[in-house]
Amino acid sequence: MRKHRVAHRARVAAAACTALAFLAACGSQSTAPSNSGTFFGPSQPVGNGTVKTYVTVDEAGAPTEVGLRLTRSALDDLPQDTGLGQTLMLDFPDQAAGTAFDHVMMNWNAHGHEPEPLFGKPHFDFHFDMVDMATIEGIDPNNSDYAAKAERLPETKYLPQDYVLPPGPPAAVQAVPGMGVHLVDGSDTSLVPGTYDFEQIVISGAWDGRYTFIEPMITRDWLLTQPTSEQPLKQPQAYQKSAYYPTTYTVSVDEQTQDYVVSLAGLTMRQAS
Repeated sequence: MRKHRVAHRARVAAAACTALAFLAACGSQSTAPSNSGTFFGPSQPVGNGTVKTYVTVDEAGAPTEVGLRLTRSALDDLPQDTGLGQTLMLDFPDQAAGTAFDHVMMNWNAHGHEPEPLFGKPHFDFHFDMVDMATIEGIDPNNSDYAAKAERLPETKYLPQDYVLPPGPPAAVQAVPGMGVHLVDGSDTSLVPGTYDFEQIVISGAWDGRYTFIEPMITRDWLLTQPTSEQPLKQPQAYQKSAYYPTTYTVSVDEQTQDYVVSLAGLTMRQAS
């Protein structure tokens, strides 16, 4: 009888140990680190502050938002020279690898740029480039194929709805070295020289048959109003590369850090077709 009681106790103890081990395993799983979070690229100086890129990913590690953050003082003491202005190349963190974007080219234009009747105010250009630096550096008017690549616009289905080459000179003349051909929303009836009140706008870019960048252009004066703005991004009908692409564009101010935040969000996986 005693032997049976000992055996029974041994079985109960073993079962208890097994249960405790299972609970411990469950506990370790519940405290496992999440893949979600916001990750930052390296900071670079601008004005009296800094700017850096970021990407936000969900618990599965899928990107949901990319953007950049400018500290409050980044808008102070900006260069006022009469040249081409300040240009920064901003890398994304590794977690942005699944997105359509390679880097951000940020330009500060102290006196605006052409066409001046539209975009002559001091402003930032934020090129969210979808091509690598080698491609950007190859957009050089000294290259023999420069004009041909500029004129080779993507098929309409690969461009955001309504985006077209602005009226005027051919694409090879309008192309900007180191950037490419800039396209505007042809349905935007406000783009009239002399009456257009430039605060912010989204431009698209192309080069050598590819859709190459999404470019928010934002005036310094508008940023200083601490805006909160969100708008949908017009979408292409098809995509040349499988990646996560944005569906919304937001400009805001972080209440805690007072950073200016420019984001392309609602990232959605699109398959090349």
